[in-house]
Amino acid sequence: MIDFSAYPNFTAKEFRCKCGCGSDGMDKLFLDTIQSIRTQFGPMEISSGYRCENHLAEKRKREPGAHNAGVACDVSVYGESAWRLLRVAANFPEVRGVGVSQKGDLEKRFIHLDSATDGTRPWIWSY
Repeated sequence: MIDFSAYPNFTAKEFRCKCGCGSDGMDKLFLDTIQSIRTQFGPMEISSGYRCENHLAEKRKREPGAHNAGVACDVSVYGESAWRLLRVAANFPEVRGVGVSQKGDLEKRFIHLDSATDGTRPWIWSY
Protein backbone atom coordinates (compact mmCIF):
# COMPACT_ATOMS: atom_id res chain seq x y z
CA MET A 1 0.00 0.00 0.00
CA ILE A 2 1.34 3.41 -1.02
CA ASP A 3 1.72 6.16 1.59
CA PHE A 4 0.04 9.04 -0.22
CA SER A 5 1.30 11.58 2.32
CA ALA A 6 4.47 11.58 0.19
CA TYR A 7 2.40 12.96 -2.71
CA PRO A 8 1.03 16.32 -1.58
CA ASN A 9 -0.94 16.97 -4.76
CA PHE A 10 -2.70 13.63 -5.08
CA THR A 11 -4.99 11.35 -3.09
CA ALA A 12 -5.21 7.57 -3.01
CA LYS A 13 -8.80 7.83 -4.27
CA GLU A 14 -7.66 9.37 -7.58
CA PHE A 15 -5.53 6.34 -8.39
CA ARG A 16 -7.82 3.53 -7.12
CA CYS A 17 -9.51 1.18 -9.59
CA LYS A 18 -12.89 2.57 -10.62
CA CYS A 19 -14.56 -0.76 -11.46
CA GLY A 20 -16.04 -0.78 -7.97
CA CYS A 21 -13.37 -2.86 -6.23
CA GLY A 22 -11.31 0.14 -5.08
CA SER A 23 -8.00 -1.71 -5.52
CA ASP A 24 -4.81 0.29 -5.26
CA GLY A 25 -1.87 -1.23 -7.10
CA MET A 26 0.11 1.85 -8.08
CA ASP A 27 3.88 1.68 -8.40
CA LYS A 28 5.81 4.03 -6.10
CA LEU A 29 8.44 5.00 -8.69
CA PHE A 30 5.70 5.86 -11.19
CA LEU A 31 3.93 8.02 -8.58
CA ASP A 32 7.24 9.75 -7.83
CA THR A 33 7.46 10.65 -11.53
CA ILE A 34 3.85 11.85 -11.73
CA GLN A 35 4.37 14.00 -8.62
CA SER A 36 7.47 15.55 -10.23
CA ILE A 37 5.51 16.24 -13.42
CA ARG A 38 2.69 17.75 -11.33
CA THR A 39 5.16 20.00 -9.49
CA GLN A 40 6.30 21.47 -12.83
CA PHE A 41 2.96 21.42 -14.65
CA GLY A 42 0.53 22.58 -12.00
CA PRO A 43 -2.86 21.13 -10.99
CA MET A 44 -3.73 17.85 -12.70
CA GLU A 45 -6.92 15.79 -12.51
CA ILE A 46 -6.27 12.06 -12.67
CA SER A 47 -9.20 10.39 -14.43
CA SER A 48 -7.80 6.85 -14.32
CA GLY A 49 -4.97 5.20 -12.42
CA TYR A 50 -4.78 1.58 -11.36
CA ARG A 51 -7.11 -0.89 -13.11
CA CYS A 52 -7.64 -4.40 -11.77
CA GLU A 53 -8.10 -7.36 -14.10
CA ASN A 54 -11.90 -7.00 -13.74
CA HIS A 55 -11.96 -3.38 -14.94
CA LEU A 56 -13.89 -3.22 -18.23
CA ALA A 57 -11.00 -1.51 -20.07
CA GLU A 58 -8.59 -4.26 -18.96
CA LYS A 59 -10.97 -7.08 -19.88
CA ARG A 60 -11.00 -5.84 -23.49
CA LYS A 61 -7.23 -6.29 -23.82
CA ARG A 62 -5.42 -9.46 -24.88
CA GLU A 63 -2.76 -8.86 -22.22
CA PRO A 64 -2.77 -6.77 -19.03
CA GLY A 65 -1.79 -3.17 -19.71
CA ALA A 66 0.25 -0.49 -17.97
CA HIS A 67 -2.72 0.59 -15.83
CA ASN A 68 -3.00 -2.98 -14.52
CA ALA A 69 0.71 -2.92 -13.66
CA GLY A 70 0.23 0.34 -11.72
CA VAL A 71 2.55 2.30 -14.01
CA ALA A 72 0.02 4.44 -15.89
CA CYS A 73 -2.48 7.20 -15.41
CA ASP A 74 -4.79 9.29 -17.56
CA VAL A 75 -4.83 13.03 -16.96
CA SER A 76 -7.99 14.98 -17.82
CA VAL A 77 -6.67 17.80 -19.97
CA TYR A 78 -7.28 19.45 -23.34
CA GLY A 79 -6.17 22.27 -25.59
CA GLU A 80 -3.16 24.37 -24.62
CA SER A 81 -2.93 22.57 -21.27
CA ALA A 82 -2.60 19.21 -23.04
CA TRP A 83 0.23 20.61 -25.14
CA ARG A 84 1.93 21.97 -22.01
CA LEU A 85 1.57 18.62 -20.21
CA LEU A 86 3.17 16.81 -23.16
CA ARG A 87 6.08 19.25 -23.14
CA VAL A 88 6.66 18.76 -19.40
CA ALA A 89 6.29 14.95 -19.53
CA ALA A 90 8.79 14.76 -22.42
CA ASN A 91 11.50 15.89 -19.99
CA PHE A 92 11.09 12.74 -17.88
CA PRO A 93 12.84 9.67 -19.32
CA GLU A 94 10.70 7.50 -17.03
CA VAL A 95 7.69 8.34 -19.21
CA ARG A 96 7.86 5.68 -21.92
CA GLY A 97 4.29 5.70 -23.19
CA VAL A 98 2.06 8.59 -24.20
CA GLY A 99 -1.49 8.23 -25.43
CA VAL A 100 -3.36 11.23 -26.77
CA SER A 101 -7.15 11.42 -26.69
CA GLN A 102 -8.17 14.91 -27.78
CA LYS A 103 -11.38 14.33 -29.79
CA GLY A 104 -14.98 14.73 -28.73
CA ASP A 105 -16.39 16.30 -25.59
CA LEU A 106 -13.86 18.43 -23.70
CA GLU A 107 -14.55 16.69 -20.38
CA LYS A 108 -13.67 13.30 -21.91
CA ARG A 109 -10.29 14.33 -23.34
CA PHE A 110 -7.11 13.09 -21.69
CA ILE A 111 -3.40 12.36 -21.97
CA HIS A 112 -2.21 8.89 -20.95
CA LEU A 113 1.25 8.70 -19.35
CA ASP A 114 3.03 5.48 -18.42
CA SER A 115 6.41 4.04 -17.51
CA ALA A 116 5.86 0.53 -18.87
CA THR A 117 9.04 -1.16 -19.99
CA ASP A 118 7.64 -3.78 -22.37
CA GLY A 119 8.43 -3.35 -26.03
CA THR A 120 5.09 -4.46 -27.40
CA ARG A 121 3.50 -1.03 -27.84
CA PRO A 122 4.44 2.25 -29.51
CA TRP A 123 5.89 5.07 -27.49
CA ILE A 124 3.17 7.47 -28.57
CA TRP A 125 -0.29 6.81 -29.97
CA SER A 126 -3.71 8.37 -30.37
CA TYR A 127 -7.10 6.98 -29.41
